[in-house]
Amino acid sequence: MTEILTTAADLDAALRAGHHPDGGPVRVLDVRWRLDRPDGRPAYLEGHIPGAVYVDLDTQLARHGEPGDGRHPLPPQEEFQATVRSWGIDDGDTVVVYDDLKNLSSARAWWLLRYAGIADVRLLDGSYRAWTDAGLPVEQGDPDAPRPGTATVRYGALPVLGLDEVLAFAAAEVLLDARAGERYRGDAEPIDPRAGHIPGALSAPTTENIGPDGRFLAPDALRRRFTAVGVSPDRAVAAYCGSGVTAAHQAVALTLAGFEPALYPGSWSQWSNHPELPIATGDEAAPRAAGSSH
Repeated sequence: MTEILTTAADLDAALRAGHHPDGGPVRVLDVRWRLDRPDGRPAYLEGHIPGAVYVDLDTQLARHGEPGDGRHPLPPQEEFQATVRSWGIDDGDTVVVYDDLKNLSSARAWWLLRYAGIADVRLLDGSYRAWTDAGLPVEQGDPDAPRPGTATVRYGALPVLGLDEVLAFAAAEVLLDARAGERYRGDAEPIDPRAGHIPGALSAPTTENIGPDGRFLAPDALRRRFTAVGVSPDRAVAAYCGSGVTAAHQAVALTLAGFEPALYPGSWSQWSNHPELPIATGDEAAPRAAGSSH
């Protein structure tokens, strides 16, 4: 399996050399986005990793749909291929993505590119903070657009769950809710129409996958965390969140821990917009024993 994470030092060396030592030519994507400040371009213009291309999560890593589609439905394959090529990406390139939010946003780009068949995609562990803390050079302003790339996009390289599959999956397998605990329990819901969680889902806030330095916990620590929640090698595992963004971060952590997660892209923003679907509130019962469907 291709490495998922890269360090600031390794990325700097790869940019200087023109290619990653165990990959291809390097393309860097700046994916700054947060719920309360979705336009990350001003921060990008103030300073970014040299050569990084700004990515607009709302318009390039998602499409606009009906409320029943969720807040960040996946873009059509053909449209995403044009977007990927506009970033200057060719088949065989090593793509490194980062944000300034502990990779909670840029993980969406990692997951979508991998789902689209781009083989070598990595996250800058520690995100932009790791780069600046290392004293590495930054670039300001809006650079010239890269020359168009030739990458081929083909969806389906990673597993996904559709709306009509989620409830049965949660009953038979392990479905993790990556949102904060208060949103899972239904104590608070700041943006979506109904509060609570998908029945059968287990709470596993994705913010607990990272340490105080903003880096992912070590793989063995992540595996212990997920095992304690109820993930096991003999059952499939999937993740969802509010709108399919931080669930991708959960997918990264699960992959680092040695699991092969599916993602429910519609997430709670889709589920809660379907009043015919059930919801649960409060804390879920203790993790089910292996093989139980109750």
